[in-house]
Amino acid sequence: MNTADHEPFIAAVTRQIGWDDDLARALDYASTSNHPDKGRPRSIDVARRVLELGSDRDTVIATLLSDPGLRDRLDVKSIEDEFGGKIARLTHGVNQLNTLKDGTPAHIDSPEQAEKLRRLLLAIIGDVRVMLIKLCYRVERLRLLKHGDYELRRWIARETLDIYAPLANRLGMGLLKWELEDLAFRALEPQVYKRIASLLEEKRSEREAFIEKFTTRLEALLEEQEIHANVEGRVKHIVSIWRKMQRKNLEFHELFDVRAVRILVDSVADCYAVLGIVHTTWQHIPKEFDDYIANPKENGYRSLHTAVVTDDGKVVEVQIRSHEMHQNSELGVASHWRYKEGAKLDRRMESSISQMRDLLQGSAEEVSDAISEISTELSNDRVYVFTPTGQIVDIPQGGTPLDFAYSIHSEVGHRCRGAKVNGRIVNLTTVLKTGDEVEILTTKESRPSRDWMNKNLGFIKSAGTRSKVRNWFNHQDFEQNLLDGKSIYDRTLSKYSIHNADLKQLVAHFKRRDADQFFADIGRGQITSAQILGFLQVENEQDPFRKIKKETRAPSSRDEVSIQGVGNLMTQFARCCKPVPGDEIIGFITINSGISIHKRSCSNILSLPEQKRQRLIEVEWGGHNGSVYPVEVSMSAYQRTGLMQDISTILANLKVNLLHVNSNTNRDDQIVYTRLTMEIHSVDELVVIIDKLSQLPNVQDVRRIA
Repeated sequence: MNTADHEPFIAAVTRQIGWDDDLARALDYASTSNHPDKGRPRSIDVARRVLELGSDRDTVIATLLSDPGLRDRLDVKSIEDEFGGKIARLTHGVNQLNTLKDGTPAHIDSPEQAEKLRRLLLAIIGDVRVMLIKLCYRVERLRLLKHGDYELRRWIARETLDIYAPLANRLGMGLLKWELEDLAFRALEPQVYKRIASLLEEKRSEREAFIEKFTTRLEALLEEQEIHANVEGRVKHIVSIWRKMQRKNLEFHELFDVRAVRILVDSVADCYAVLGIVHTTWQHIPKEFDDYIANPKENGYRSLHTAVVTDDGKVVEVQIRSHEMHQNSELGVASHWRYKEGAKLDRRMESSISQMRDLLQGSAEEVSDAISEISTELSNDRVYVFTPTGQIVDIPQGGTPLDFAYSIHSEVGHRCRGAKVNGRIVNLTTVLKTGDEVEILTTKESRPSRDWMNKNLGFIKSAGTRSKVRNWFNHQDFEQNLLDGKSIYDRTLSKYSIHNADLKQLVAHFKRRDADQFFADIGRGQITSAQILGFLQVENEQDPFRKIKKETRAPSSRDEVSIQGVGNLMTQFARCCKPVPGDEIIGFITINSGISIHKRSCSNILSLPEQKRQRLIEVEWGGHNGSVYPVEVSMSAYQRTGLMQDISTILANLKVNLLHVNSNTNRDDQIVYTRLTMEIHSVDELVVIIDKLSQLPNVQDVRRIA
C-alpha cells in the first residue's frame, strides 16, 4: 500500500475515531482491490464519505472491506477470524444488498413495487449501518455514472430516486437524500439540471454563506429577546426546486423558498413571538404567509411559514415551529417523509424506522444492543420474495411456495405442481425467506390437492390461501352438491309431510347467500336434514341423514362397522372408494350382497338416482380390532436416483404393508407417476404416510385416490 496516497484519509480517521491495526489491514485490503468496472466506486472513497457522516470504527472498517473487488477474496469466515463477528456481519450485510437479485425495471414499475422493495431492503439488512454504507456506495456510484452506458445510467438513477433516496429520507439521512436526488436527477435530466443550476446565479458555497449570515443575525435578535431557539439554515436543492416548479406550475423567479431557514422553539407563544421579530426586521411577502398552527393541514402538520426579503433583495423562506411540532412532523402522523411520498400508515414499520434514526446518532454499544430487536420487528410478519421477472411479492411469515403462487394469481395456485427456490426444486411445504427467488411449476389444468387444506401438513400458512383452495373445491362440486341437496331437502319434507316450509326463512336462518348455496351446502353435508327439521320444529325419529345421537347396539371387538338398529348383517367395503376408519361412511343395501360400505363423498353415492337413495342406511365405525384396509395413493415426482428406495424405506419405517406398486415416467418433463396400494389401519395413519412421502426430495404431489 502506498501510504502517502491515503495520508489525508488516515489523518481524518485518526482525528475522529483513532487509528489501529484493524483499520490499517482493512485499508490495505481496499488498496489492493482491482475491481474491473471503472464505474464502480472504490471502497476507500466510500469510507471517506461514511467517516464524514460521523460513523464509528466498525462501520468504517466494514465499508473498506465491502469493496466489490474483495468479494471473492474475503468470505464471512475469514473476515470474522481477522476482524471479529460484528464487522463480518456488517460486511456480509452490504454484500448481501449488493448481490441481491440485479434490479430490473420490473422491480419498480409501480409505487407498490417500489414500497415493497424498500421494505425488503430494510427487512434483510439486520443492522441500520448496513444501509448507511449502501447509501454512501450509491452516492459515489452516481458520481461515476459517466463511465457507464446510457441505459445503465438511466436505470441506476431511476432506481435511486424510487428506492434509495426515499430510504435515506425515512432514516433521517437528509444530506444523503439530497445528494442522491440531485446526482440521480442530473443523470436523468441533464439539460433541466443545468438550466436550474444556471438560474440559481450563484455557487452553492455562496448560497450557503448567505444562509449562514442570515441565521447568525437572526440568532442574535432572538438572544436579545431571551428566546431560546435552534436556527437551522438550508439551501433548497435542485430536485426540490424542479418538483415545486412542476407541481405548482411556477417559473423559477416565482419561487420564494430557494433559500430557507427553520426555527425551533419551546412553545406556541414563542412561535408567534419569533414571527413578530422576523416580520419586524425584514419585509415579508403577505401571500406567502401560512399559519398551519391555527389551521393545521389535514395530515396534522403544524408550523408557521413565511417568506421575507433581505436588505440585498434576496428572498428567504422561514419556518417556525415548536420542538413538539417538529417531532410530530418528523416522526408522527404528519411525518415529513410520509407526507411527501403519500405512503400509508404502518405503525410497526414507522416505530422501527424511528429507532433506526435514533441509533444513527447513538454510540456503537447502543447500536449493538438494539439491532437484533429492530431487525426482528421489521420482518416478523411479512416475507418479501422475488418472482423470476423481478417482481416482489409479500407473503405471511412462514409462508410457502403455495402461498406465493396464490398471491400471484388464484389460477397459478390452482395449477401449481411444484416450485423452484433460488433455482433448486423444493417441496411445497418449504418455508420461504425474504430475498428468495421463487418460480412456480404449473400444469395445464387446475388440480389442487385436498391435502393442501390440512393445517398439520404445512402446505399453506395464509388463511386467505386456504380459503381460495377450499373455494375451488366447493366450486367444482357445486352443481352436483346442488342437485343432491335439493333431493335431500325434498325427500325430507315429503317424508314428514311438510307442505308449508318457508325456503326464504331457511336460507336466512342458515345465513346462506341464496337458495342455491343453501341446497349445495345440504348436498355437501354442511347443513343436515336434522338441522332443517329442528328449525321447522319437527320430531325427527327416522331421518337417515340426521347427525344426532343414534341408538345402536354396542359394537363387539369383532365388529368393524355398526349398522343402525340391527345386527348380524353381511357387510362389504366398496371397491370404488375404499373407505378406512376415520372416513365418514354410509351403507347401501344391495340386492344380493348385504350392506356395501361407501365413503359419504363417494361419487357413486352422490350420483345415486332418487329411487335408490331410499336404500341408504346409517353406519358407523365400530371396534375394528387392528384390522387393516387397502388404500391407493398416487405420487408425482421429478425423476432421480434412489426415489423408489426412499419410498420403500419410509413405508418400512412406518410398518406399512405395501401390496402393489405401479410406476411410469413421462420422458418430456421427467416426472415419475407412481401408484401405491398399501394396507393401513385408519385415516390418521394415512395422513402421516402422505406427510412423510411429501417431504422426500423432488416429490411434487402425494394424494389419496378416491
